[in-house]
Amino acid sequence: MERYAPTLLDLAPRDVISRAMYLEIREGRGIDGRDYLHLDLTHLGAEVVLKKLPDITDFVRTYLGIDPVKELIPVQPTAHYAMGGIPTDVDGRVLLDEKNTPLPGFYAAGECACVSVHGANRLGTNSLVDILVFGRRAGRHMAAYVRSTDLPPLPERPAEPAREEIEAIRSRREGERLEPIRRELREAMMVHASVFRDAGGLTAMQKKLAELKERYRRVVVQDRGQRFNTELLDALALGYMLDISETVVASALARTESRGAHYREDYPKRDDANWLKHSLAFRRDGGVELRYKPVVITRFQPKERVY
Repeated sequence: MERYAPTLLDLAPRDVISRAMYLEIREGRGIDGRDYLHLDLTHLGAEVVLKKLPDITDFVRTYLGIDPVKELIPVQPTAHYAMGGIPTDVDGRVLLDEKNTPLPGFYAAGECACVSVHGANRLGTNSLVDILVFGRRAGRHMAAYVRSTDLPPLPERPAEPAREEIEAIRSRREGERLEPIRRELREAMMVHASVFRDAGGLTAMQKKLAELKERYRRVVVQDRGQRFNTELLDALALGYMLDISETVVASALARTESRGAHYREDYPKRDDANWLKHSLAFRRDGGVELRYKPVVITRFQPKERVY
């Protein structure tokens, strides 16, 4: 980290450390040339590791068979937190458009929502604001809303679209297994749309997603049961992962700058003149339509990040 953030070292923000790790791996300096580095906690001693880092200790002992008190931990960058999500106002009401029009009766709070307290790079522990502050505000507003309104009219069979989606997968007898599609999606997104991005990689990813989505239309499951069908749940989740990946790639390709955790190697500088605005994605005719709304600046003007 002395090369990447000489003043903050290992206390640099997550995106800075992730880029440093990814560069080391990409340039062939991973452990034995492979795609991971080593995290060293051995200098901390058993008491500190066990008392202050119990989750990490449990994870690596359970899943890797490693004792972090005495051994090095293999690590690589991964997704930690979603700073975007369903757009909401400060009362948790879901917004329909760039004009901040609320959808009556629909609320979101927590990591799935974007009330926009994080910007492009979440600060440590700031997720508690999403959970506690806006979860509480959303709950209070919901309670007041249901006391003041009647049940809205529903279509004759409101669950039918979801039922049809589930049955289309569950009843299919021939096609492709979900695991190869999921693995290829994970690997391709890691290369083209994760820590580093550029126009060539994102364009290639769009083509790959079109191929994977076409294959997904033929996905089959072996378990056709109607209760506790985890394979079916995995298949449904894969479809939604493809939709989200398509949205991420389209938004990243359009945003020709670097900002927070979004890093374009072909546009390494932040561009407030053109891109100090929120990206809103809408699914239209099977594709992604992007719209934007301005960022409201109050007390603190944006400044260059310097480490």
